[in-house]
Amino acid sequence: MKHLLLILLPALLVGATQSELDKARNSQDPAALEKIAKSAAAVSTQHPKDPMALYQTALAYSYLSEVALEVRDKGKAKTSAEAGIAAAQAAVALDGKRPEFHRVLGTLCGQVIPANILSGLKYGKCAQEEVNKALQMDPKMAMNWIASGVGKYYLPASFGGGPDMAIKDFEKALALDSKSAEGYLWLGLAMRKSNRNADARKALQKALELNPQRVWIKQQLEKTQAQ
Repeated sequence: MKHLLLILLPALLVGATQSELDKARNSQDPAALEKIAKSAAAVSTQHPKDPMALYQTALAYSYLSEVALEVRDKGKAKTSAEAGIAAAQAAVALDGKRPEFHRVLGTLCGQVIPANILSGLKYGKCAQEEVNKALQMDPKMAMNWIASGVGKYYLPASFGGGPDMAIKDFEKALALDSKSAEGYLWLGLAMRKSNRNADARKALQKALELNPQRVWIKQQLEKTQAQ
């Protein structure tokens, strides 16, 4: 029985930890996210051949990096993303057929760059290639289009990015999942970057309607003045 529980533990943790991750990200709580990430890392250390345990670790560090950037802790954002990259790479090495693994790896590589612009040369290729792999494997997954759009949001227009290109990806994501608060959040941010404040406010208001607990959405809506 004990042996069976050890085998099942990583899978059982996934659902529970996801709820905890969402709650901590919504409330913008890096301390709680760090605790979850370290707990997930401990499980994946005990189960180094379990790709789901490694994925859960990578996802937790991705959330931590995201929130660290939100609260302007670039050092924590960088180290968290790099810790997540190691776990995501291990997960992909064990099971490269899951598009979600590639999406998270690409997202983590991309998260290092806003925290440290000089790391763009090292991680930019990983971010683009891994998200593209996820899209090729599952073009009907809204989160893959959101990840692609986020990458383009931060990528200069001269390199094929920019807010207008990002908006197209976010709109594709929302066509697939009209209830995605994340999709509306990023659509709003990209529209604001394109000086479309009235449209940006509508998108951010929709994001807040779908996820009223997310502090980051509230903050971005407050920062977006109607034109």
